[in-house]
Parts: sequence; C-alpha cells; structure tokens
Amino acid sequence: MKNRQQLCKILVRIITGSYLLLLLGCNQVQLDSNQNSNQIAARVERVISGQTLEVIIDTKYPPQRVRIVGIDVPPSESWEIAAKKGLQNLIQDGQIWLELESPERDRYDRILAHVWHNKALVSEELAKQGYVLANTKYPNQYSDRIFYAQEYARILGYGIWSTETQ
Repeated sequence: MKNRQQLCKILVRIITGSYLLLLLGCNQVQLDSNQNSNQIAARVERVISGQTLEVIIDTKYPPQRVRIVGIDVPPSESWEIAAKKGLQNLIQDGQIWLELESPERDRYDRILAHVWHNKALVSEELAKQGYVLANTKYPNQYSDRIFYAQEYARILGYGIWSTETQ
C-alpha cells in the first residue's frame, strides 16, 4: 500500500512537472538588444547577494548596484550563500542586459531591474533552480513567469523545495 502511494506521488510530480515544462517553454520570450529602449548593456563587477549585483554600465562612472526585481532570497544564511553562488554560476561571463522596472531607485539606492543573460531571465532561472522565491508582494511584468518557475522547482523538489534540505 505504501509503495502504491509513493508511486502515485511520483506520477503526479512527473505529470505536473511535464505540464509546467510545457508552460515554461511556451512562455519563453526572446530578448533582442533593440527590442526595448529601457534595456541597458552592463558588465557584472561582483555578485553581492542572490538578488543584488554590482555592475559597470559605463566605464566613466563608478559601479552601480542593481536589485533583481521579482525575487526574494529565503531568510537564512545557508540560502543566502546558495542563492549567491547560483547567481554567480548563472552569469559567469558577466555580460548582462538590464531591463529597468522603474526610473526610481529603492531605499538602498539600487537600480530596480530585470536582468537578462544569454536571452534568459535571470530571476526566472534562479526560481526554476530553487534558489529564490517569487516575490508576489510587488507584481511586475514577469511575475507569472517567475511564479511558474518557482512552482516547477517546488514540484520537482529543487533547491529550497528539496526534502533533503528540510
């Protein structure tokens, strides 16, 4: 009986995961450098946390801090470290595009932006790998994508959703 219940749970995860993969695949947006006037090329100087970068936009000016919009790192030191490493691995070559969410800065004087790397939305990739949570408190144009990526990680037990880490 117990084996049958485990098999049912696995099948539900596989079916749901397949459905989410289909949704994520259909929802992919290709980023073209000329697509939107609020996109800025930048080079990553350093990763400060799982949701904050220090970037060079123009070599004439000092580095700027960027808050990746739409995600939050779970409030624990081990997840802050894991999210930071996940972000570092994701943007290894350091070339990114910033898509400004707002001309305003946050209370820490960070630029609020969506970050793109190799035509992938970085916040979505971090959520899909289970490093971060979707921030549902402040909706944005990519909220659904980030939330679906989080659900994908949750269903498949990645990162923070892994039963091994709980």
